[in-house]
Amino acid sequence: MIDNYHFGRLVVVGDVMVDRYISGAVKRLSPEAPVPVLLRSRCASIAGGAANVAANAAALGCQITLIGVVGDDENAENLREVLRVESDIDTTQLVTEAGWSTISKTRVLSGQHQLVRIDDERVVTFSDATQDDLIKRTSVALQNADVLVCSDYAKGVLTDRVLGAIIAAAQARGIPVIIDPKRVDFSAYRGATLVTPNSHEAATAAGITELQSDADVERAAAVISAQFGGDVLLTRSEKGMTLWQRNGVIRHEAAYKSEVFDVSGAGDTVLAAVAAVLSAGHDLETATVIATAAASIAVSKLGTSVVSRRELNQKLVADTLGFDGVADLATARSVVEDWRLHGARIAFTNGCFDLLHPGHIALIRAASMEGDKLVVGLNSDDSIRRLKGASRPVQSQEARAAVMSALRDVDLVVIFDEDTPRELIETLRPDTIIKGADYREDEVVGGDFVKSYGGHIVLAKIIEGCSTTELIARSGQSVQQGRHSDD
Repeated sequence: MIDNYHFGRLVVVGDVMVDRYISGAVKRLSPEAPVPVLLRSRCASIAGGAANVAANAAALGCQITLIGVVGDDENAENLREVLRVESDIDTTQLVTEAGWSTISKTRVLSGQHQLVRIDDERVVTFSDATQDDLIKRTSVALQNADVLVCSDYAKGVLTDRVLGAIIAAAQARGIPVIIDPKRVDFSAYRGATLVTPNSHEAATAAGITELQSDADVERAAAVISAQFGGDVLLTRSEKGMTLWQRNGVIRHEAAYKSEVFDVSGAGDTVLAAVAAVLSAGHDLETATVIATAAASIAVSKLGTSVVSRRELNQKLVADTLGFDGVADLATARSVVEDWRLHGARIAFTNGCFDLLHPGHIALIRAASMEGDKLVVGLNSDDSIRRLKGASRPVQSQEARAAVMSALRDVDLVVIFDEDTPRELIETLRPDTIIKGADYREDEVVGGDFVKSYGGHIVLAKIIEGCSTTELIARSGQSVQQGRHSDD
């Protein structure tokens, strides 16, 4: 799954801030006024805003250059201290603005109930010199980046001038630009690859009162896309997400059920997950599915939080456990596509597997090590008769499929009626084909096709003296001689 992804380098630019949480218990009202008295038990600081995007992306395995504005104050030092634990976040490019206060948000909680939020901020228009500094630092950082992420909280960092310059710099290098927007009009984001508004932001920008149905969401996304010229990933809280692409592909991804549903920082998690997946070379559909899983973890935690790579990988693995068994080609294609969108690498092997023996088990075990999900192509009875003669198979295709699907290393079995599994391979597009080492690589059916899109061929070590033909011969039956280890 994503534990095998090679995430790249992100440049995260935007409004950085500190999120503080004061927690305790309320057992009485104040005698001075009808307000609760909190007996404080804990105070914690975490990264907020663009800094939270950076923290989430780093937790997934990305390297980050974080660019924003901080004051020369205690909050700035607090933020650097919070981020210092993430060795993959470079904070040396934060711009210090004299006389300005680093933004902080303090939430006071009793149990899981938020009593009040206290914001310390001054929204200003930064000087031309500060904006020039932001543009210069971003342009330099983009020389060694895979994705530019703009986290716009409308606190003054991402002015029209800054946005225009850094988007142009990314475009010049062919680097995708992802923006979490806060504008009423998205035209300032022109040139971006993707924006990730929530329902309220999208409705406001599109001039629609409320987004209730999928059709409303699609209509709003089309309006928004026309404003800036890119694709839209619309986050819909408990309704999930919708990916709207200019190429006509629209994907509505349902949200996971959660006992806790705290959306604080969830948008940052989505932004980080999408950017991370794109930096690993995967497409927007895959990024959307993985980001939905990441968001489900984030909202299950109280307050602004970070989703780790381990947590996300476990969630994705769990979400691919719904299917196990034998499928026809159409069903198999759907299942495999879903697995792939969840980050799974698909391994494939094939054969007759008539009388299961240690050689088969060794091949299956070796094949399962080459991917997250193993698909086994199984010759039908008619296919085996054409290849091996009228006396074969010994067991019916139903019996062979039942035995094969019961193996713990096998995730999916597909019966094919052709002489070779080429059609099956071209439909499922596995990442790796595994065959016995008694084949040469150029003999592996479908190997040329799989290698054409970057896949691999693996020739697994075989156990000598193990074949169905030999088993049948030793039992006293006469059969036509077979050739390969997967007989």
